[in-house]
Amino acid sequence: MKTIKGPALFLAQYASDEAPFNSLDSIARWASSLGFKGVQIPSGDKRLFDLERAAEDLDYCREVVALLAGYGLEITELSTHLQGQLVAVHPVYDDLFDGFAPESLRKNPQARQAWAVDQLLLAAKASKNLGLTAHATFSGALLWPFLYPWPQRPPGLVETGFEELARRWKPILDAFDNAGVDLCYEIHPGADLHDGATFKRFLTAVNHHPRCCILFDPSHFVLQQLDYLSFLDHFRDRVKMFHVKDAEFNPTALQGTYGGYEGWVERAGRFRSLGDGQVDFKGIFSRLAQYDFAGWAVIEWECALKHPEQGAEEGARFVEDHIIRVTDKAFDDFAAAGTDEATNRSLLGL
Repeated sequence: MKTIKGPALFLAQYASDEAPFNSLDSIARWASSLGFKGVQIPSGDKRLFDLERAAEDLDYCREVVALLAGYGLEITELSTHLQGQLVAVHPVYDDLFDGFAPESLRKNPQARQAWAVDQLLLAAKASKNLGLTAHATFSGALLWPFLYPWPQRPPGLVETGFEELARRWKPILDAFDNAGVDLCYEIHPGADLHDGATFKRFLTAVNHHPRCCILFDPSHFVLQQLDYLSFLDHFRDRVKMFHVKDAEFNPTALQGTYGGYEGWVERAGRFRSLGDGQVDFKGIFSRLAQYDFAGWAVIEWECALKHPEQGAEEGARFVEDHIIRVTDKAFDDFAAAGTDEATNRSLLGL
């Protein structure tokens, strides 16, 4: 068994134009001071990281690694969540998702998609150059507007949607395979890969590609009322990344999973800072230890109530307390009888 690495912090929710969150050096110093041992870097934020340069310049990659090492930190993974979402966008969301792309590509879905694909290909190269083994992204969504079957979905719609999604992602998966990096889709509402059933559909559509993997974030399972511990049992060989994020679901007479269009504070299901929600993290960390999860425990802070800096400070301690130092001994070794094969056969009456 392996001991999970961590705690680490996803920097996307912290990056800003204000110090210490406006450069990789200063945000690394801050994260290190809280006890973090790793950082997950959003690849599209030039304040922190230059994806294009990292894909081509090994010296730049060495500089980034050395900078972080100076604060006792490692890069856990790069993220292309925003770029990955643009690989597949239903037209109804074009205007909303245009903000994820460079301004020059807005109102041009085909150019935006081509840019997104290129970003993923760059991320495969950059991950390899940095010596990383996993990468975080979203799948995008062609079918999300048809989530609820009313009006009734026409026959073949879902199958056609997943065939097209697979067609777009297969070359990207191949590029990550060539780089020796697992491509981990965060199972997330708003993406076509939002639960176990949709991941299975996609996995089939990409012919069980060896690099088609999962970023496990239990908070999204709580909001959908899914069994996240059984999910780990089912997909243990595909779960290669872990976002440690808490959530709660408290249905009322007025709303449930769909949320009634309420804001995050008023929703029945909402994200919370670590320890303030309902996720069974003892069960999750136990499962991951049991299944030899070799990755990082990366905090993704999202909370409707608590300040992010408090969430990071408390979260680092929370993860540290939950990481299981796996044993290299059997608890009943003291009572071992020390038998041999001949004795075993004798005990069996053979």
